[in-house]
Amino acid sequence: MRYDFDKMTDRRGTGSLKWDVPERELPMWVADMDFETAPEIVETLHGRVGHGVFGYSVVGEDWYRAYQGWWSRRHHLEIEAEWLVFCTGVVPAISSAVRKLTTVGENVLVQTPVYNIFFNSIRNNGRNILESPLVYNGREYAIDFDDLEEKLANPQTTLMLLCNPHNPVGKIWGRETLARIGELCAKHHVLVLSDEIHCDLTDPGYGYVPFASVSELCRENSVTCLAPTKAFNLAGLQTAAVMVPNPVIRHKLERGLNTDEVAEPNAFAVGAAVAAFEKGEPWLEELREYLAENKRCVRGFLEQRLPRIKVVPSRATYLLWLDCSAIAEDAAELAGFIRKDSGLYLTEGAEYGACGKQFIRLNAACPRERLKDGLERLAKSVSAWEALEKRDFM
Repeated sequence: MRYDFDKMTDRRGTGSLKWDVPERELPMWVADMDFETAPEIVETLHGRVGHGVFGYSVVGEDWYRAYQGWWSRRHHLEIEAEWLVFCTGVVPAISSAVRKLTTVGENVLVQTPVYNIFFNSIRNNGRNILESPLVYNGREYAIDFDDLEEKLANPQTTLMLLCNPHNPVGKIWGRETLARIGELCAKHHVLVLSDEIHCDLTDPGYGYVPFASVSELCRENSVTCLAPTKAFNLAGLQTAAVMVPNPVIRHKLERGLNTDEVAEPNAFAVGAAVAAFEKGEPWLEELREYLAENKRCVRGFLEQRLPRIKVVPSRATYLLWLDCSAIAEDAAELAGFIRKDSGLYLTEGAEYGACGKQFIRLNAACPRERLKDGLERLAKSVSAWEALEKRDFM
């Protein structure tokens, strides 16, 4: 491989949210990677730092071309430049959309279990969280379309947050599924905001379908959040885009982003995104191979050493959704025990909705040596947990 993903990076002492934990702990929770970003991006940032002047920045034509070229080449979506609006992040964009495109007391629909920050963007702005739980059959997830339509038909429901691909279950939604969602939302006058931040982290051989590419109906009734931050590990640079083909919706959202002061780039945000999309593709292809092998490693380890924990099949993201129902009624207690026992820090599934109560989310985006350390810690702690449960039962 051209790039070294086995390099054991050290993020302690860097102000890292993920790694700001006690020395003995191994964090495998929040969704960022323990890999250095593509050297082509680092080189671009070095050049910008070397200039030595960091005044106010603008969004240049190269930024628009970079997004247009990437989505055309990799995802077969032709984007017009005027559809794109710079934003400092996907989460700020979602919160701005909730504030600008809905009113206090209305319902915002989510498909749980889902990215936990969706709940914050809804609740913190005085809107109601309306859950349409995905159906879990003991192996994988699907949409309950009867439940979805019933909740979309509620006159108080005005916005749906779609996670595409889905975090935390790693589901890639197919074209027919997305078309059906789009038709139901248009029928019931519900706008779709599609969070597509994980779209470039599909397994090799698998792509994703942009919601706006499915039909004219989907395109004209949607807002799409895009970013290089997950794929290239750039979250700290605060760089993203909102794509809104419908000019009326775009005008409203653009005003919301500006009012919330999240539409201005810092000195590195534009250059990093351009470098990622124009120079980072070879690095990303190797990363996807490495992550797929990490996921295979987790599945193989659990099958051999911890067969009572099931990995939900995943074709996207580097996050694995672990079904712990065979060993714990409340995975929050299990996650707390694991952290205390071995220092392995995972995320309890209930953060993603009540239907995640018996699940744990594991972040596998790290050097394989570190991943294997985490898995050994998991095995040790689960063994200790089961021993305690057996003793209590006796």
